[in-house]
Amino acid sequence: MRTFAASALTEPPFPGRLNEHTPVAADLSARWAGDLGLVATPAESSRLARANAADLAGRACPDAAPEHLGLLTDLITWLFAFDDRCDDDGLGADPGRLAPVVARLLDIVDLIGDEAPATLLKSAGPIGVALHDLGRRVRAQTPPALLLRFATELRDYLLALLWEAANRVQHRRPVVSEYVQMRRHTGAVYPSFTLTDAAHHADPDATWLADSRLSKLDLLAADLVCWCNDIFSYDKERRAGSDGHNLAAAVATETGLDETKALTAAANRFNDALEAYLRLEHEVLADGDRQVARFATARRCWIRGTYDWSMRAARYN
Repeated sequence: MRTFAASALTEPPFPGRLNEHTPVAADLSARWAGDLGLVATPAESSRLARANAADLAGRACPDAAPEHLGLLTDLITWLFAFDDRCDDDGLGADPGRLAPVVARLLDIVDLIGDEAPATLLKSAGPIGVALHDLGRRVRAQTPPALLLRFATELRDYLLALLWEAANRVQHRRPVVSEYVQMRRHTGAVYPSFTLTDAAHHADPDATWLADSRLSKLDLLAADLVCWCNDIFSYDKERRAGSDGHNLAAAVATETGLDETKALTAAANRFNDALEAYLRLEHEVLADGDRQVARFATARRCWIRGTYDWSMRAARYN
């Protein structure tokens, strides 16, 4: 699939860079995951190491201080670990089992980093303990506006997982417009963007983000990150039994195209979105606002970083 992606996707025309603190962040995140119980066996530890969360975080935040890089790395590590749990034991295909897990995690998100009752952490298990630790550190490291954004975006992510689970149990495949909307949330790209904004010292408030141009830029960046991931991961998902939660699969469901043509159509959507992003970015940067420039830089790093990480990611083998 890397061969197809490399030939079909337009390479994002942004410099690819890696944070110099990435190796240290990788070691610390592996220790964090082990200490909090996110991995319980050597096989789980090895699988999480192959995902290489630190490499993705280091590309998204090439200039970040170690504490910001470590926080983003641990968030991505947590997301990979939870995704593996949803996939491997059927949790993500059973809304009846997933719902109480999501409810406990939402209780933790609602604390926005404040102290958690011991009974809640015990019932939530290691995945909840690790999420609470992330919230505590986000509260300590980010401005209040970003903390509140982060909590809201995590809620959207967790609730969107129930949409996926309901589709799976009903053997339902979404069409493109529905998939595109929900993919922005199931991919957890928005909470990742928020921590990256903190690392880039971009602190947009709600009023600022209500600007239609910046909101559209944010949407395009989220789509590009998710669709790039979809195309690189398609072959692995197909081998596991595709359930329709992939841009190419949604295109095939809606249009009836065969696999090759649906993949090509998905790649073309990515390329068209990248062109639209570049046009809009040029427009918003013309105002010369330094905060907007930081915001755009954070999105550029995610778009390029996802592409570069995906070209190397053992997770998709």
